Parts: sequence; structure tokens; C-alpha cells
Amino acid sequence: QVQLVESGGGLVQPGGSLRLSCAASINIFSFNAMGWYRRAPGKQRELVASIRRSGNTNYADSVKGRFTISRDIAKNTMDLQMNSLKPEDTAIYYCNADLGFSSWGQGTQVTVSS
Repeated sequence: QVQLVESGGGLVQPGGSLRLSCAASINIFSFNAMGWYRRAPGKQRELVASIRRSGNTNYADSVKGRFTISRDIAKNTMDLQMNSLKPEDTAIYYCNADLGFSSWGQGTQVTVSS
């Protein structure tokens, strides 16, 4: 069983930055892909950013140019650097890993508010 643990959420003012981290219990190079999803109040869960084993990345249009996904294979971690945060980025952010089956972290709350 794969365990994913997110950290780094919190409250930030509009225009601010946060860095989320996801720590995996196994070698992340085992995953076909990893990604960050979010669920805002009253909305469906959506993909924010993903990174494939090859290193190719993909971003939702709403975060392009503001968010950066990265990974550290030696540390088995995946990060999401979020800059120029907006109130509409407020959501619970989840780490996801694809190993042929999907594994999820417990989520971390990000609140963007003045």
C-alpha cells in the first residue's frame, strides 16, 4: 500500500505564495505519474498539475505561469510551488500517484484570503 502525506497548506493573502509537498512511502520513480488535484467548496475535484515518470509536466490553464510542479526522486517527494495566489485557488489540495492504481493523500487546506 502506498502512503502519500501532504504538507505545506495554510492561509495566505492574495498575491502570496505557498509550497506544498507530498512525501511518498515508496520510490516515486515507480509511479507512472504523480499529480496535484484540488477540490474547492461546492466544486468537483480538478487536476492542478501533473508530472510523468519521464519528467513531462502538465498544468491546468488556470494555474499556468503561477504554479510549478517538481519532484525529488532521491527524497521521494513531489512539490507544488504556488505563486501569485488568488482567492479562487482556495481548496483542499490532494496528492495523487498512479501506479496502475490511484493512491491519494489525505489533503491539505489552502486558503487565499485577505
